[in-house]
Amino acid sequence: MSILIKNALIVTQNSKRDVKEGDIYIEDGKIAEIGKVNVEADFVIDGNKRIAMPGLINTHNHVPMTFMRGIADDVDLFEFLNRVWKVEENMTKEDIYRGSLMGIEEMLRTGTTTFVDMYSYEDEVARAVKDKGIRGFLGWAVVDEELTTQGGTPVKNAENFIKEYKGDELVTPLIAPHAVYTCGEETLLKSKEIAEKHHTLITIHIAETRKEVYDHRKKTGMRPVEWLDKIGFLSNRVIGAHMVWLTLHEIKLLSSKGVVASHNPTSNMKLGNGGAMPLPEMLQNGMNVTLGTDSVVSNNNLDMFEVMKFAALLHKNERWDPRATNAQMILDFATVNAAKALKLNAGSIEEGKLADIVILDAREPNAQPLTKDNAISNIVYSINGLNVEYTIVNGKIVYKKN
Repeated sequence: MSILIKNALIVTQNSKRDVKEGDIYIEDGKIAEIGKVNVEADFVIDGNKRIAMPGLINTHNHVPMTFMRGIADDVDLFEFLNRVWKVEENMTKEDIYRGSLMGIEEMLRTGTTTFVDMYSYEDEVARAVKDKGIRGFLGWAVVDEELTTQGGTPVKNAENFIKEYKGDELVTPLIAPHAVYTCGEETLLKSKEIAEKHHTLITIHIAETRKEVYDHRKKTGMRPVEWLDKIGFLSNRVIGAHMVWLTLHEIKLLSSKGVVASHNPTSNMKLGNGGAMPLPEMLQNGMNVTLGTDSVVSNNNLDMFEVMKFAALLHKNERWDPRATNAQMILDFATVNAAKALKLNAGSIEEGKLADIVILDAREPNAQPLTKDNAISNIVYSINGLNVEYTIVNGKIVYKKN
């Protein structure tokens, strides 16, 4: 299928961060031409008074939990987990599939074209990904064997899932050890071994709360990041979700190992985790920072536009400095930085890149006035997911408003 987007304001996210007016021609799943394009296409999109931008990349989610929205509001993380785990004890594979469908529909509706997921029975999430046409980096959740309620062993299930989906067009399997309080050294190192054997990424929760950090230090004599480094777990395969409670020493350790940060500001604020991810220090030390929604149980929606705004505002307020973040920085987190973290040929609108593109309706009042100079500001600070008119993944229209 070929698609021609005509006369759009294009937020390219290329190396120069150009914003320009023009056309985009998509063929065979990739961006074939940008500029003034004179070709016939199977489908033409009127880009007048619309923004074409790279699809947003959500680097931390538990999408099957969408059907649990609202079950654990206004509680801390560990009460939150207790409520979730009680529900999960009675979940079926069909529940996981239907929850995933709901969440994926919400993500496509609000401009997300790729997401990273962590959950049990990730094969059901993969089925939903294939049905809906989104791009998923999916990790079968791994915990210590004595903690699991699923059949088989978590590590073996995760490896079998990787083998089944390796090389798939839309599903990229990875491994997802849950956290230091649910995975011991043996489980973590086995997860790392599988990732190295199959050349996959690893996603894990790290230093989300003060309790997690202090409990782990009491148990091992070390903070989580220091301990993960000591056992040889950290590497450039790791995407660490949350990473709120870090010291400067830990930030330097993470940076030296090439660990990627998935910042989840909405979830962290809702759970009252205290403070904020030390974003300025991470950037000063060269860490690659990306953005995630987390699940709807700790966020209540999967709108990455909202996450971008929250990320921008949180750190301005936390540091008493409106210059602590800016719109371009935040948009980078959700596009080019995330694509780099996932080793994905996307995140920008350039010839040869995967055609993962979102079209925003800038005729809506919240997107006006619109110019080349304020387009990125509007995207981060005023537009939301309901402005999305088309979502294109892999060169296919997977969401169209009305």
